Amino acid sequence: MRVQPGARRCAVAGVHGERLKVAVNAPPAQGRANEALLRYLAHCLGLRSASLRLLAGASSRDKSVLIECEPSQAGQIAGRLTALLGD
Repeated sequence: MRVQPGARRCAVAGVHGERLKVAVNAPPAQGRANEALLRYLAHCLGLRSASLRLLAGASSRDKSVLIECEPSQAGQIAGRLTALLGD
């Protein structure tokens, strides 16, 4: 993911290279943008915030996020991610 902190609102902003670009309304200080990213993605995917974890990029705009779910949910979540790109 490519994160744009300090935006007016949280939204999927398209694609940046091969990464999903997400704008968050939190500042990058003290991990607030990371927390906002995980909350926003969890909301969009219909998951609990605890189901998402930042794997890499805590201090970078490029981040890797782990989505923990049941195997039966994987197709549904992939569909929601695809739908986010279409909005």
